[in-house]
Amino acid sequence: MNYRELVREAITLLDKYEPDKQSVDSFIEDSAKTLGNHPSADQTFISDTVYGCVEHRKLLDIVVNVFYDQHGKSLFKADRNKFVVVCYLSMFHLEDLGLEQFSRIIKSLDTSKMHKFLSFFFNVTNLTTWIHGEWSQIYDATYVEHKWIAPLLRWQAQIEGLLDYLSKKMTKGSLPRKSPKKCTQSQEFDLTKPKPRPLPAPEPVPQQEKTKPVSINSLKGNSTNFSKVPLSTHRAPKEPQLLEDIKQKNHLKAQQVLYEANIQQFRCANQQKSEKTQNTVSQIQQNFNSKLKFDSVYSSGTPATQKMNILPVRLNTTAILREGALYNRQMEEELNRLEHLMQGANEPSAFLQWQKEMREKDLQEELAQVERRRLEGKISYEEALLARQRVLELNQHKAQLKKEETAELMRKYAEKRLREEEEMKELVQQVASGHKNSKAAKIKLQEIKQRIVKEVSEQSRELLRQALEEAQAELSRRFELIRQIRAIESVPHNRHMFLDDTQTGGHELLCEMSLVELRERLARLREEEQREQEEKRHKIQEEKQSREQLLLEQLDTIAMRRTAARHATTQKQEEKKKRRKLQEAVSMDERVMALQKTLEMKQQERQNKRESEKGKVNISKQIATQKVKSYNQEKQALEEQHWLQLEQALERQVRREASSRNTSGLNYGKATNDLFPSSI
Repeated sequence: MNYRELVREAITLLDKYEPDKQSVDSFIEDSAKTLGNHPSADQTFISDTVYGCVEHRKLLDIVVNVFYDQHGKSLFKADRNKFVVVCYLSMFHLEDLGLEQFSRIIKSLDTSKMHKFLSFFFNVTNLTTWIHGEWSQIYDATYVEHKWIAPLLRWQAQIEGLLDYLSKKMTKGSLPRKSPKKCTQSQEFDLTKPKPRPLPAPEPVPQQEKTKPVSINSLKGNSTNFSKVPLSTHRAPKEPQLLEDIKQKNHLKAQQVLYEANIQQFRCANQQKSEKTQNTVSQIQQNFNSKLKFDSVYSSGTPATQKMNILPVRLNTTAILREGALYNRQMEEELNRLEHLMQGANEPSAFLQWQKEMREKDLQEELAQVERRRLEGKISYEEALLARQRVLELNQHKAQLKKEETAELMRKYAEKRLREEEEMKELVQQVASGHKNSKAAKIKLQEIKQRIVKEVSEQSRELLRQALEEAQAELSRRFELIRQIRAIESVPHNRHMFLDDTQTGGHELLCEMSLVELRERLARLREEEQREQEEKRHKIQEEKQSREQLLLEQLDTIAMRRTAARHATTQKQEEKKKRRKLQEAVSMDERVMALQKTLEMKQQERQNKRESEKGKVNISKQIATQKVKSYNQEKQALEEQHWLQLEQALERQVRREASSRNTSGLNYGKATNDLFPSSI
């Protein structure tokens, strides 16, 4: 149980209490709702403290009002309930709390104010004189002496130790202390960790080029003299000719098979057109093809070899960077192509296949993992819903138990309040009866004193007069002393405090600093901010200059590439012209002309062979058609003969069945005549 927090809560409730608007019981019930987060024991302590302060308001106001009359100039009215609570705890709960808990409560409050109030309240003179007299006017003197004055005087010696501690704390707190400066500790930058580098792709295995096989005859011929050129160098190989022959044979065979398949097709699905239809279709196709002009050449004349008055085109930043990136990419592709040609690297088809398979496998695993995560998310969502339902049920159960416990406590508290009210009523009746008895005793005492005064002698009267004068002088001396003290207190104090810029506030905080240090830090922050701005400005300027330099370099590169492209085109045009001239010169050579004639003869010979082959094919087609026609005629004759034989066999069978039926009928008639002769 933390009594410091409970006392502060009780002070807060007393500040909120308004006796004109609500009663004590209703206020306690309303405050019990706001104290629902505290344990039941803490709620009971706070409620009893607030109720006791309100119930014994007259006793507590006597002490607090006089305390404010003497020390009110240095106190606030808002602290009144704080002194009321401390006075109530000292009078009624000091035995229950003990000196240790009471000291903790006092130390948690303002030190100087608590020192003043406890010095005033636990003063022996104040307790035995005017406090005792004022309390005796409300309650019986013996009850006050036995119930409150004697216990307070008994605790007075132990409270003196607490007052000494508070005075030492006040003297220490008045001296300004320099808090140790906290040194700045450097910390590492929270940088993003780089991702691990992927494994490099395997380098393609270089493969050697296949060498052409060397014939044994050439090796035998060159065994004696290796400097002699072999005869097979200028001789055409036999393999292409063999392949061409095989290809021609296969083509002829396929045409023969296609011709036979077209001839031997079914009559009901004969797709072959008549000769007249084929001639008509070919005539229409020729007319349509004659209207087409795919082979015609359209030309707008030869372009100029040199273009004059070329105006420069102004490029923006994006166009310059785009064209520079294009040239760089072309250069990289050309370098890569040259490297592959030099290294003889082939396409790594096996590696690409493996890479494709691995990617498909990774994709399947990723999809499976995504599906698992989705299902796990659904499962966790369902578990969260179930857990939330369980928590709600548990909270409802706890709330029900809390309500039952609160109802039980309120019932007990109501019973306790009823008992206390009955006890207070009895006590008030006793006090009232005691007041009546004290008045009668005073009257009797006055009568006795009057009789004694009448009976005393003149000397005793003189002694009484002297004692009265001494008492009057002592009282006037005290009044004068009080007047002087009040006059001294009414003199205004010089509250001006000189501010030292190098001293801290003394609040014992880690972030505490003096005014000079604050100004110095602000100046450093301004300098650092200005330096950062200068650095940013310088960085932006450098980036701008580097970008301009990059654009200039890109422009130089573009100009160089364009000039190189123009030179290359001019060189190509010159090479084409030279090639044309060389071709013209070569075409006029006698050997070339002879070779050209030889080529034309060979082509004519090949054309003649092709036409002769076509004639042979046509002859073979005609022979095949004649064979097919004869075959069809033979087949038709055989089919007619077969059907004739079938009809004859069927006719013989019908005749045989009819003759058998006739013979069976005759036999049946003879039998009936033999069995029934009389009926005929």
